[in-house]
Amino acid sequence: MVADAPRFHEIASKIIDLTKGRIFVAHNVNFDYGFIKEEFASLGYKFKRETLCTVRLSRKLMPGKQSYSLGRLCESIGIEIESRHRAEGDALATAKLFNLLLDLKSSNPQYRNQGVDELMTTRIDKIKQYILNKLPETCGVYYFLNKDQEIVYIGKSINMYNRALSHFNSKENKGKKMLNDLMNVDFIETGSELIALLHESEEIKKHKPLYNRMRKADIYTHTIDYYTDENSIINFKIGLLEDSENPLLCFTSHSSARETLERWVDNNELCLRYCHLTKDTSICFNHQLKKCRGICVDEEDHLMYNKRANKIIEEIIFRNKNFILIDKGKNSDEKSIVVVEDGHYYGSGYIDQTSTLYSFNECKEYVKKSIFYPDSDLLIRGFLKKNNLKMIVFND
Repeated sequence: MVADAPRFHEIASKIIDLTKGRIFVAHNVNFDYGFIKEEFASLGYKFKRETLCTVRLSRKLMPGKQSYSLGRLCESIGIEIESRHRAEGDALATAKLFNLLLDLKSSNPQYRNQGVDELMTTRIDKIKQYILNKLPETCGVYYFLNKDQEIVYIGKSINMYNRALSHFNSKENKGKKMLNDLMNVDFIETGSELIALLHESEEIKKHKPLYNRMRKADIYTHTIDYYTDENSIINFKIGLLEDSENPLLCFTSHSSARETLERWVDNNELCLRYCHLTKDTSICFNHQLKKCRGICVDEEDHLMYNKRANKIIEEIIFRNKNFILIDKGKNSDEKSIVVVEDGHYYGSGYIDQTSTLYSFNECKEYVKKSIFYPDSDLLIRGFLKKNNLKMIVFND
């Protein structure tokens, strides 16, 4: 059937011309649009168009149908499909369905309040369209700028274009206010989602954008330290960062440190005395409430108590002090590396796909050292719990 059909590259420019400035409409649009986008990607071209799905629109305008597949839906409303499952037949049927949906919408004003207008229009003015056209569908960190080119919001995503689009479709008051200030965008491609996460956190602390709420704090004042006392019992203690000898976690206030430590006590049946939340000589009140197993009155073996305390420590600290994580690069010719030195995030960078790293110091030569913030370690640990990255451990 396609033996004499042209190759995609022979008609690609025609598709660009036909769809320029238009909305890509299809039944289950992501399926068809995905194929077109991938074909253009194979030619080195980034094809981006606004999309509209007649499945979603049909559910809004014609609720209660038994099936919204193209064949059954058209059959239920009297649209005949010639050459079913052939490109021309399905495309003509979709066009007829779309025309019917347009008529339904225009003749029934009540649909305006049921989310139909959101599906029928892009809701993106010229400024927003300009911004979307600038953002690639790749992983990285993006910066929303106001009319004075000041950064008002920093975000990260594995697909910056789609993430920006979700901002424009947001119904939150904060989102609407931000969009009113929005005039331009800048971005950095990272390839690696972990590097995007780390870079976003560092940049938010540096610029403190108006519309970012998380990760703005850059001054850490308190820690939860841990140590083993003369009775071989693991202790946790809140203290000032400047006096800390063995910090487990760092915080921007005493209250946030205490909140975390109290949560550990409740969730792990820790003793208030050995968390220094009561006097050193006191029998902790939690023992009376049966929330402490009695380490403070010699009713629990210290090995059992330490097992629960160690579980907390192991979830927080890195097992290895010096290692690198290898992830995707910004293109197929490179790979990214994240370096952890002495148990803390050091920095990130990129190397050739074929490069071999022989020493830890050599790895550090490829990366840009980052300003260290304690929550960077937490971001790496959290990411590794959900994602598998290649790790190389160094003992030097």
